[in-house]
Amino acid sequence: QVQLEESGGGLVQDGGSLRLSCTASERPSNIYNMGWFRQAPGKEREFVASISWSAGSTYYTGSVKGRFTISRDAAKSTVYLQMNTLKAEDTAVYYCHVNKLLGGDSWGQGTQVTVFS
Repeated sequence: QVQLEESGGGLVQDGGSLRLSCTASERPSNIYNMGWFRQAPGKEREFVASISWSAGSTYYTGSVKGRFTISRDAAKSTVYLQMNTLKAEDTAVYYCHVNKLLGGDSWGQGTQVTVFS
């Protein structure tokens, strides 16, 4: 079971920025991709962004395009989510996720992001 350690959540004013980090207890060569999901109160968990480990290809949900940037430090098995121009609707628990190259996946414990006006 891959362990994921998340950090960087918190309280931020509308229009502000936060950076989330997530490190996997997995060798970089065993990772297929990593990403972020979020779950707001009363809503289902939704995809936010992901990045492939070999090529670094990135994918975003429409509502965060142009505001969020996902990146990775492949050698450190770490993924980042830079969140700019945050809005109240970005308030959620953000979960890190990893897909292993040979199958299997894991979730982080979640980190709270709260945007206030």
